[in-house]
Amino acid sequence: MKVGIMGGTFDPLHIGHMMAAEAARDTYGLQEVWFMPSHIPPHKHEAGVSGEDRLAMVQEAVKNHEAFCTLDWEVVRGGVSYTYETIRRLQEEYPHFDLYFIIGADMVQYLPKWNEIEELVQRLTFIGVGRPGTPLDLDALPDFIAKKVLLADMPLVDISSTMLRERAAAGKSIRYMVPEAVFD
Repeated sequence: MKVGIMGGTFDPLHIGHMMAAEAARDTYGLQEVWFMPSHIPPHKHEAGVSGEDRLAMVQEAVKNHEAFCTLDWEVVRGGVSYTYETIRRLQEEYPHFDLYFIIGADMVQYLPKWNEIEELVQRLTFIGVGRPGTPLDLDALPDFIAKKVLLADMPLVDISSTMLRERAAAGKSIRYMVPEAVFD
């Protein structure tokens, strides 16, 4: 089975995340996409919303998509969420699955800084999805990483979780920028 893993803080989950997952699924024939909220990502500060609340938000948002589901492992484990630890465990549980890790263009450029990237590129393939203002330049990556990154196109939507938190804090609407289940 071909499974995409959509990891992230999801603080909050927004339509850009959903569109990226759908673009990766459609482009590469993934049977499922598992949304995996991190507890504390190693490259960011702790999220403003608890892991349990972010997990519940993601579960609610993806519940009506036949190929989308959630994976609670990083939230349940707690602490800093390192992708390589989770991927090791996933491959122990599901040794016959082909895993693809879906990331935005900003994270593609950051891949050389990921913990245990050498191990990760041996274990899975990354699918990079475009973001406005961030080029998907595989030539800028070391060869051993670039060979393990596929690209997926999607309509470019200039939305980030940071921008949504700022809008909400300023009392501005985020309606239609997040799944309806998240807005409610």
